[in-house]
Amino acid sequence: MTMRLDQVVPFGRSFDEYVRMFALDAVDLGRSILGVADGPASFNAEGSAKGIRIQSCDPLYAFGADEIRDRFYAVIDNIITQIENTPNNWVWSYHKSAADLRKNRIKVTERFYADYETGKAAGRYLFGELPNLSYEANSFSLSLCSHFLFLYSAQLDLEFHLKAITEMLRISQEARLFPLLTLDQKKSPHLLPVVGHFQSRGYQCEIEKVAYELQPGGNEMLKISRL
Repeated sequence: MTMRLDQVVPFGRSFDEYVRMFALDAVDLGRSILGVADGPASFNAEGSAKGIRIQSCDPLYAFGADEIRDRFYAVIDNIITQIENTPNNWVWSYHKSAADLRKNRIKVTERFYADYETGKAAGRYLFGELPNLSYEANSFSLSLCSHFLFLYSAQLDLEFHLKAITEMLRISQEARLFPLLTLDQKKSPHLLPVVGHFQSRGYQCEIEKVAYELQPGGNEMLKISRL
């Protein structure tokens, strides 16, 4: 299905947010990493500048830098207004306020924007859409998926989640997913069936508390790895 840019909310997260969301340590950052559904995150831009081996895939990368950036600015004020109108739905520990979140999201988007065309030419940003990616088996050591799987549980059923995670584990030794909550800030109904599915097939599954929380209770990630 072709993505329509006017239906996308392109919010990305920073390198530091990825480190916290996925509990990435020095060993992890020495591995080859694929960011799945990265959107306009600056994880790739910042990490690549540090010499870390990162590739990102997203259907958003069918569009040009200016198109993605313009879409971000078209939606950000409305999103921040919604957040300001629901102050009890957020944890202001990492981001200190809705205004701080807005500032940080702009910084991330501009960092992504500055790197995107160069990174795309270098093959660091590739069009890719779950549950079918074009990478060969075992192309990466670690795959990360931020704010897509589990978050959109109402829109994406259990079968989609199982196929998508299976695909991530086809191309990498380990997959990490964050957060485990849905958009309405409830634990995803797909979480336990996903864990049971992969455990029954010999994978190691671990739910780990992490040092990042924006949604109340949204401070856990799922780690699935081959034994």
